[in-house]
Amino acid sequence: MTALAEPATVTVTAPESTPPIPTGNPGLLGLPLIIPGALGLGATNTGLISSSASAVPILLSATAIGLLITTIWSAALRQNINATIYGTFFGFYGSYAVLALGLTHDWFGIAPADVQQAMNLWLVSWLVSITLLTILSVRLPWLYPAVLAVVDVALVFLLVGNQTQQPWANQAAGWLVFVFVAVVVYFYAAALWEELGGRALPLGRPLVG
Repeated sequence: MTALAEPATVTVTAPESTPPIPTGNPGLLGLPLIIPGALGLGATNTGLISSSASAVPILLSATAIGLLITTIWSAALRQNINATIYGTFFGFYGSYAVLALGLTHDWFGIAPADVQQAMNLWLVSWLVSITLLTILSVRLPWLYPAVLAVVDVALVFLLVGNQTQQPWANQAAGWLVFVFVAVVVYFYAAALWEELGGRALPLGRPLVG
């Protein structure tokens, strides 16, 4: 009589636990640092401040550095959309500060006759980049593409002002920058209010579902 074979022993290995994704809100750092840099640009473009380089120290020392930290923080948390937005504005503010300092101190060897074209190139480059970001952000709450559209129109006015040397165009761009600041203040209030336990403030429905 043949003995029955003993059933094979099956060892069940518990699946490794997935480490929790760290949480955080980099906007609590980036948003308040966007505000002073934008205020500086708005004040110089509207003529409220006579020196066009007055905003550069703020842009370089606080806004650009703060946005770089915010971008790295967002990427570390895998908040890719935030990293894209903050990284774009880091490049915008940082490149403006470097361009302004470079033109003032002749770092790049740009002849005075070519300064206008250098500014046009800077403005067109950022207009294209931020316009793309505006179009592709329509799946976010509508306040995001709306505030980016304000930046796009401001850049168009700056381009017109730089090309035609018409003060009204730069002033219009400056007032649009103040509109941008007002929306960023709302974003910051919404983020901080919710972080402190308050009810989330509305940002609108996405334009595209």
